[in-house]
Amino acid sequence: MRWNKVLVFALLVGLVLPACTTEPAVSQELDTDDKKAIYAMGLMVASQMGQLGLSAEELEILKAGLTDGVNGTEPKVVLEDYIPKIQELAQARFTAAAEKEQTEADAFLAAEAAKDGVTKLDSGVLVSTLQEGTGANPTAADTVKVHYKGTLRNGDVFDSSIDRGEPAEFPLGQVIPCWTEGMQQIKVGGKARLVCPPDKAYGSRGAPPKIPANAALIFEVELLEIVAPAAPATPAAPAAPPGGATQQ
Repeated sequence: MRWNKVLVFALLVGLVLPACTTEPAVSQELDTDDKKAIYAMGLMVASQMGQLGLSAEELEILKAGLTDGVNGTEPKVVLEDYIPKIQELAQARFTAAAEKEQTEADAFLAAEAAKDGVTKLDSGVLVSTLQEGTGANPTAADTVKVHYKGTLRNGDVFDSSIDRGEPAEFPLGQVIPCWTEGMQQIKVGGKARLVCPPDKAYGSRGAPPKIPANAALIFEVELLEIVAPAAPATPAAPAAPPGGATQQ
């Protein structure tokens, strides 16, 4: 379960931060690799703790516990007594966040489906053509070469071959169902916008830290080509019989 990840990161903080200085920082300028690594450690922890939806007050309490632990101050609670409560609170927060995301995804999908030019597949996947292609449509058994950008409902980009500057290749039978189904609606040379219901994307598990549980996803995809399967290796010619004689 996801709360186990929270505990892992909490343990990481507990193991690593005591080795750091407890003196007040003079500067937070990231002018060394060590400082950058420690800052990155904070981002790593935040990527998991952020899923708890901590309020400003709760974040300050978290900082207080972290500071007391690092400085060796007598703790205000016995940690071992609260391990079950940490698990309970984390699971409750994750569940509430997933339910809220599902509700908002449902409303978003309904609004998207009502737009002009949108085709709703039987699965609920929404497809809208951005540019007509002139080639063939791929099948679920094909491998495709594409350029794409994936975003959340709020526009945050979680993945983009365009930003990487290199097209991606995917076997359509080995990707999320939204892609398997949606890409078959696009001809080579075409571009389309795919809107994926949560159950046709990453569902209740999400893909932390960038994709929350029950998130609806949006992909803008350009189908560059259907990749031809590799030709089977040509069998080697049989060896000549001894002495160079011709076999009968």
